[in-house]
Amino acid sequence: MFTHHGTRTHTQNLRIASLLSFVAGAVNVVGFVAIGRLTTNVTGHFAFFMGDVRDQQWDDALIFFVFIFAFFGGAFVSNTLIELSHRYRHFNSYLLPVLLEFFLLGSVALAGAQLQSWQPDSIAMLLLFAMGLQNAMVTKISKAVVRTTHLTGLFTDLGIEMSQWFFYKKTEEHARLRPIIQLRVLIISCFFTGGIVGGLLFSSWSFASLWLPSGMLLLGMAYDHRKFVRRER
Repeated sequence: MFTHHGTRTHTQNLRIASLLSFVAGAVNVVGFVAIGRLTTNVTGHFAFFMGDVRDQQWDDALIFFVFIFAFFGGAFVSNTLIELSHRYRHFNSYLLPVLLEFFLLGSVALAGAQLQSWQPDSIAMLLLFAMGLQNAMVTKISKAVVRTTHLTGLFTDLGIEMSQWFFYKKTEEHARLRPIIQLRVLIISCFFTGGIVGGLLFSSWSFASLWLPSGMLLLGMAYDHRKFVRRER
């Protein structure tokens, strides 16, 4: 799933898209319900940042700037780890970003209540960093075919492709569009499902509900390791 050798297949992209979009959906809802912050993308934070700059609310503006930088930092660290793994010939160059994301989500699951009473914005920073890690990693793995942490571009692309479906009548044109539409719908559906499940779990488990997306990352890594062992036999 995370292991990348040569050209990826449509099935491989579907697998990683379903897993990581579910994770992102769960993280998004838990972050918003717990602290009222968006934790999977930075589009809204740019608007808040500029509004605070206009009103000269410098302390609040700084917080939103740090949110934006946390997402950027996650993407930067993710690709740095991948490039270093490539350089040292690690069999799975995507293992380190996944492990770091697991560690970050697990840390919030364990210490979220304490962080919420001490400095709730630190929770948003950690989750945004984790989602920056994830978004860069899946973008790199899929060569920008799969994006899992925000839906604006997905709905735009899906709207274009659904319109093309009605105007393009040739069999080969439909054959080209079908897997693309399938991938978009899967990502959106799994993001929504992750959000619903995450929201329901948060009602009972609070921050411990993040153990579910963390566990799913572990399952993905275990699946990759099993496939690697089989290839080496």
